[in-house]
Amino acid sequence: MVEHYFTRSPTTSVMAGLIRCRLKGHDFEFLTISGVFSPRGIDNGTRLLIESMSLPKGGSVLDLGCGYGPVGIVAARLWPMLEVWMTDLNERAIELTKENAKRNGVENVIVVQGHIYEPVDGKAFDAIVSNPPISAGLRKVVGPLISGAVDHLVEKGSLQVVVQSNKGGRALSSLMEKAFGNVEVLSRRSGYRVLKAEKAKA
Repeated sequence: MVEHYFTRSPTTSVMAGLIRCRLKGHDFEFLTISGVFSPRGIDNGTRLLIESMSLPKGGSVLDLGCGYGPVGIVAARLWPMLEVWMTDLNERAIELTKENAKRNGVENVIVVQGHIYEPVDGKAFDAIVSNPPISAGLRKVVGPLISGAVDHLVEKGSLQVVVQSNKGGRALSSLMEKAFGNVEVLSRRSGYRVLKAEKAKA
């Protein structure tokens, strides 16, 4: 049985790799390792989220479930006035993210380990971006990720997630509509869509 990447301490044998890629017109490279999400290359969903995410020039952003770091590291490089928080449950992912931030020359990041919003309890962000682990369970993981975003966003802050259109797309859209009262599709490509919901004024 293949071990799921959504685990605190992966036990799979360590096999390292290096990804070189161009994202939003800039060159990046990421160390990867077995036991994390998509270690062989930037998956289509993550790439679409990176290309589509709409972030403020300043303030703070949370990359929730950062994996080895591509979404948050791109955000930190392209929006240097942002404070980019990056979290993941997976210990290997956290260590890789720290190393990849150094490798790509970004310093405006804070990398912390923990389950969903535990590492950022009490903090509110201008935006939360995520490629959520649908296969870890809608009720157990993804539902709390969506509903919990409301309490971790400032007024007019947004949650932006990517999902496969035929694998949880409708369910995620419904969860976001229920939590925020609104949802829109930022982009669609290769069977994926990026959804955005905005927190209303109090």
